[in-house]
Amino acid sequence: MGIEDDAVEVRAHGWRTLAALHGALETALERALQDSVDLSVVEYTVLDALGRQHGWHMRMQQLASATALSSSATTRLVNRLEERMLLTRVLCADDRRGIYTELTAAGHALHDLARPVHDAALERALASARLAPELTGLVDAIAG
Repeated sequence: MGIEDDAVEVRAHGWRTLAALHGALETALERALQDSVDLSVVEYTVLDALGRQHGWHMRMQQLASATALSSSATTRLVNRLEERMLLTRVLCADDRRGIYTELTAAGHALHDLARPVHDAALERALASARLAPELTGLVDAIAG
């Protein structure tokens, strides 16, 4: 195997390690959030992204970026959360083509309940992942 082949294998190994850690964390978070507050990870991500905004709203394209979803998937997700009365959409006062999404009072309340569940599940999942020798370095790098 040549030097270039070695470099490709190192990158591929790094990617597989990252994917394994991501999968383990997402599974743990999904289970905890579903069991405790009836939210998926991506639904929590939306509530969290909106909850961290000054004024509590974002444009749909900003929300798509924050959740790493396509525009159409973001729209479907926002529709579901809006049906649950967790968020609402409002027209931008400056640009009538712009639509903001913001949390409702119920959305804020659910986010407040979900955040400690999420944080505790993430801490447990990272501690568990740290026990796997192949994941320890990556966990240390992201967990601080």
